Amino acid sequence: MLRVVSLILLILLSSASVAVADPQLGDDLETCRERKIDLPTRLAACEHLLGSDRVTGKDKSIALTVRGFSLLNKRDFDHALEAFAAARDADPDNMVALDGQAQAHQRKGQDDLAMADYNLALQKRPNYGGAYNDRGTLYLRKGALQSALDDFNLAIKYTPNLLVGHTNRARTRTFMKNYDGALADFADASRIDPNALQIPNHRCVTFAAMRRFDEALADCNSVLEKQPKNQYALANRADAYLAKGDLDSALNDYNAILEMNPNNVRAHAGRGQVFERKQDLAQARADYRAAAFALTPFDEIDVATARTGARSRLAVLEPKTPSTRSTMRRVALVIGNGAYRNVHALSNPPRDAKLVAGALRDVGFQTVTISNDLTRDQFFETLRTFAADAEKADWAVVYYAGHGFEIGGVNYLVPVDARLSVDKDAETEAVALEQVIAAVGGAHKLRLVILDACRDNPFAPAMQHTLALKLVDKGFSNIEPGVGFMVVYAAKHGETAMDGDGNDSPFALALARDVRQPNVEVRKLFDIVRDDVWLQTKHEQQPFTYGSPPGSEDFYFVAKK
Repeated sequence: MLRVVSLILLILLSSASVAVADPQLGDDLETCRERKIDLPTRLAACEHLLGSDRVTGKDKSIALTVRGFSLLNKRDFDHALEAFAAARDADPDNMVALDGQAQAHQRKGQDDLAMADYNLALQKRPNYGGAYNDRGTLYLRKGALQSALDDFNLAIKYTPNLLVGHTNRARTRTFMKNYDGALADFADASRIDPNALQIPNHRCVTFAAMRRFDEALADCNSVLEKQPKNQYALANRADAYLAKGDLDSALNDYNAILEMNPNNVRAHAGRGQVFERKQDLAQARADYRAAAFALTPFDEIDVATARTGARSRLAVLEPKTPSTRSTMRRVALVIGNGAYRNVHALSNPPRDAKLVAGALRDVGFQTVTISNDLTRDQFFETLRTFAADAEKADWAVVYYAGHGFEIGGVNYLVPVDARLSVDKDAETEAVALEQVIAAVGGAHKLRLVILDACRDNPFAPAMQHTLALKLVDKGFSNIEPGVGFMVVYAAKHGETAMDGDGNDSPFALALARDVRQPNVEVRKLFDIVRDDVWLQTKHEQQPFTYGSPPGSEDFYFVAKK
């Protein structure tokens, strides 16, 4: 996917001093220093130097900075920050390391820290074009268009052949409706690199905004001819069709994206607009919900814009809260994925699902659906069906048992047909937790997701790690669901859940037992579940709850007598 581009992967270490090579260091030092060499090759040389402790001072700073950018590219932001800090300790004048540190803070959603780092880098080196470009991307994401434009102007002033500076300025000018200026920037970018696909990909958006649809579609098509599965280009083309009023063509493109990647935010947001225009408001709401919920602190500008639009339309289209009923309507979806096809099966999840489903029926849930051993397509279809039922309910609860993990800051649940040969395959092969939260989002009172999913990860031994990977053996990541949502993990961040010695997991046993207790408010209930699991596992597993239901009323699985 093409994005508003920072300079971190394009210009590395331009400010580093190059000393006379020590002949004993061989080719590693020369390779580590040479910024024209591809990053993986440089990284290998730099790691050899660092591993043998053969460099000090500026050369050590260079090697650590290369490590930091490699970790940043893998979305391992915490370790990237450690590498950049060590690089600056070795050479306090290494502004490239400071710029990388700012990038890591920005990706973690720590915009204030990122801004402080950018400002410091530019204070110390006022002609640093790369830092102006990168700070401009932060301004753009925050919607400060004039500040972004000012920074991209300075980036180009100090680095005239900076391709991303021109394309980023073109995109900013498009947001500002300065279309002639944007096209001029794309022309300048084409003179720098006429083969750069990001030029027609972004220019497609500009032409669409100008309502020059034939030129927009020609640009997007030129990208898709070379990269037929480029989701960014497909989304841009779909948006152009939508703006043109060709709803069927737009729908085809959004569907094509979602077939490849059912978690794609832009495709859900765009398809929601198509369905809204077609007066299929139920489907529009479902797509808007799938785009609206975010559990990560950082979105690229395109995704952030799509989320904002989806939330706005969802607020308009949400059905009115039903009148007070004598009986609370409560619905639940219970999933136990155990029959994994490409790794060893899990025996407990289907049993856990049966146990929990029985408990929910016993406490009066009107509808409890068990759906075990779901493939990817079945998983998403099941969530869509449940979401429609949740809209008519006061409570909506999803319980999931099976494999789950975090990759690049995103939590995923794993369908039984998943093939995860490379970690980033999770985006297209697995189910993002946001999609599960969206499925309960239509309920009028309590929206609850329960994840008994922290088991061993069978994909890890053969999986290629191209991203920062925190698999089940490290637990799920911290999240902050929105107001009115609860997400309960069988084990808190950084811990693992157990299958137990019997037929059911300790968490499922405690949950099924404790929900039957009368007069226990839901917040207190999950404190009791936590304590019971903590004792049962001899302090090896501690469930954790994120978020909370609305504070205006109390919620009971078994109501007061």
